[in-house]
Amino acid sequence: MTKALTGVRILDFTHVQSGPTCTQLLAWFGADVIKVERPGVGDITRGQLQDKPNVDSLYFTMLNHNKRSITLDTKNPKGKEVLTALIKTCDVLVENFGPGVLDRMGFPWEKIQSINPKMIVASIKGFGPGPYEDCKVYENVAQCTGGAASTTGFRDGLPLVTGAQIGDSGTGLNLALGIVTALYQRTVTGKGQKVTASMQDGVLNLARVKLRDQQRLAHGPLREYSQFGEGIPFGDAVPRAGNDSGGGQPGRILKCKGWETDPNAYIYFITQAAVWEKICDIIGEPTWKTHPDYAKPAARLPRLNEIFARIEQWTMTKTKFEAMDILNKDDIPCGPILSMKELIEDQSLRATGTVVEVDHPTRGKYFSVGNPIKMSDSPSEVTRSPLLGEHTDEILRQVLGFSDHQVAEIHDSGALDPPRKQAAE
Repeated sequence: MTKALTGVRILDFTHVQSGPTCTQLLAWFGADVIKVERPGVGDITRGQLQDKPNVDSLYFTMLNHNKRSITLDTKNPKGKEVLTALIKTCDVLVENFGPGVLDRMGFPWEKIQSINPKMIVASIKGFGPGPYEDCKVYENVAQCTGGAASTTGFRDGLPLVTGAQIGDSGTGLNLALGIVTALYQRTVTGKGQKVTASMQDGVLNLARVKLRDQQRLAHGPLREYSQFGEGIPFGDAVPRAGNDSGGGQPGRILKCKGWETDPNAYIYFITQAAVWEKICDIIGEPTWKTHPDYAKPAARLPRLNEIFARIEQWTMTKTKFEAMDILNKDDIPCGPILSMKELIEDQSLRATGTVVEVDHPTRGKYFSVGNPIKMSDSPSEVTRSPLLGEHTDEILRQVLGFSDHQVAEIHDSGALDPPRKQAAE
C-alpha cells in the first residue's frame, strides 16, 4: 500500500527535538527523510542522556525513526557541492538552526530558490519577528514565554512547566502541517515557499483557553476557578488554577484508594451538568439534585471546593480503575492518572501502534511512541533510527547519481568523514 507522502524527499537539517519531531512525522507518512549530520559528531542528542555506553541515546532514537543519515561538512567545498545537489533533488529543506545559520552557511533563501525554485524551506525558530527573534529558546523557555507556565501550578506556588513537550514537539507538529500544506499549494502554483513556526507562537496557540480567560477577566471574576468560591479576589492577569479544568465543565484531580503509597492513585473527575443527577446518586447525595445550592451549574460554582471534597470521599473508597468503570457506565467524564510505566505496558496502545517496540543494531530492543495520527490508507510503520552516516554512500550513489570515482573524490576531500587526528610529533 502506498503511503501518503511516498515520493516526497526531505532534506533534514534538524537536531535535538523540535525539528526531528517534524521530520519523523513526515517519514512515518512515507517521505524519504535524509538527515544531514556533522561528520564524527552527528545530532548532539546521540550522546545526550545515555543509559547505555557507546550507543545512540533513547533521546536520539525516539526522534529519528524511519530516516537515512548522511554525514556532510557544509564548510568544505566538496560538501557544498553535495549540498547543492541535494537541494536540487529534494522537495523540502527543514531546519531548526539559530537565526542566520543557513545564510552563514552560504545558502540563504534566495540562493536555495535559484537552485530549486520548487524547494520549500521550513524553519522552526524560538520567536517570530520582534524584540526576541534572535534569542535562543529551549522547551521550558518556550513554555514560559508562550504563557503556559504563568497559568500552570497552584495559586500560592511557583509557575510550573509541564512534562509534555508542548514547545518542542508541539511546534514540530505545527511545522509538519505547514509543510504538507505548502506541498499541496505547490501542486497549484508550482513554486516553493518559506514556512516558519515559532515555539512561542506554538505554546500560545495551545494555551488559547487562557488567552480567552484573560479577556473574560476584564468583565468579572472567573467563576469556575477555585479562588472564586474561596472569596479570593482576582488580579489583572489569569491566575494559576491548580487542577481546575479551565473549561465550562468544572473538573479536579481527586485521590483514589491507595493514594498514600501510590503517587498516581488519582482520577480526573468532571462534574458535567448533563450527568449531575447521576453523580449525586453515585456519591450518596441524592438531595443535591433538587437543593437550590447544588441543582443548577451557576449555583454550584461558589461551592466547587465543597462539592469536590465530597466526591473525593467517594473516589477514595475505589481504585482509579474501579472508579472509572463505575463512572463510565453513566457517561460521567473521568480519567485515571496513568503513569509512564502503565502506559508503556498498555497492550491496547501497542495494538494501535501508539507505543511500538523497535529493534536497534547496537542498542537492542526498546519502546517508543508511534505515529499519533492514524490513516486508513496510509499505515505507519516505525523503523529504527539510522547510525551516524549509515546511508552516506547510498545517498550519493542512488539519490544523487554520483559515480564511484566521484564518491571516492568526495571522501578524499574530507567532506564526509570526521577530521583525522594529527599524528603525534
